[in-house]
Amino acid sequence: MSARGPEMNNMEELAKIKKVAVEVSREAGTYALSHMGRIGKISYKQGYGNLVTDVDKGCENIIIERIKNDFPSHCVLAEESGGEIREAEFSWIIDPIDGTTNYTHGFPVFCTSIGLIKGNVLRLGVVYDPSRDELFVAEDGKGAFLNDGKIEVSGTEKVQDSLIATGFAYNYAGKVVVLSYFGRILKHAQAVRRGGSAALDMCYVACGRLDGFWEFGLKPWDTAAGLLMVKEAGGDVTTLGGTQYGIFEKEIVATNGRIQGALLGLLNS
Repeated sequence: MSARGPEMNNMEELAKIKKVAVEVSREAGTYALSHMGRIGKISYKQGYGNLVTDVDKGCENIIIERIKNDFPSHCVLAEESGGEIREAEFSWIIDPIDGTTNYTHGFPVFCTSIGLIKGNVLRLGVVYDPSRDELFVAEDGKGAFLNDGKIEVSGTEKVQDSLIATGFAYNYAGKVVVLSYFGRILKHAQAVRRGGSAALDMCYVACGRLDGFWEFGLKPWDTAAGLLMVKEAGGDVTTLGGTQYGIFEKEIVATNGRIQGALLGLLNS
């Protein structure tokens, strides 16, 4: 009998990681949902409007403790507790509650978002929306799924027929800039929405509920899982300049691919 090869070991390791990521996403999301309306402490970071709650920290602790227990050698980069990404190792990128402002008001548009990088390759994305019990999972080279059903981006060909989403920066100066883009796209798209969760917006592009999404000032934990979701569903994700998007970029344009050029043209006009 031949010895087990490194490829088989790697596949088994990724399968175990996926299982843990799915389980802990559900656990953290369920914890958040169960505490909605019973938030103990709300504080601000990086200016007024950028909220963090005790529930954010509780969700993050649930995720990190599981990672440390099951994969002690893995790195973690999380919104509330920081961390780092190191090449040639597994790195988890975590947003315990993406859409915290929505969450604090009881507005049910928020999610738990987890991305996994091996070396410099994004290998796994998991986004769980507890309000709708919707689990989005994407694996590098294996496609994107919603509750185990494969998803694809929309077939919309024109911006004028498209439903587009965006997000607003927390600082006032950023809002002024974003509003100018908002007004520009509003004139050309069928409609523009602002949901308040970048991770869910990107998942919605991936499953065809949205045709496109753009935003500025995002962080790696906002986009890591969603980036893989859109790409594995057949979409395109770039910077405002049209170069391929990386999780440390500050601007993102994600679409079904069919309207990518036209949306970029409008945003840059």
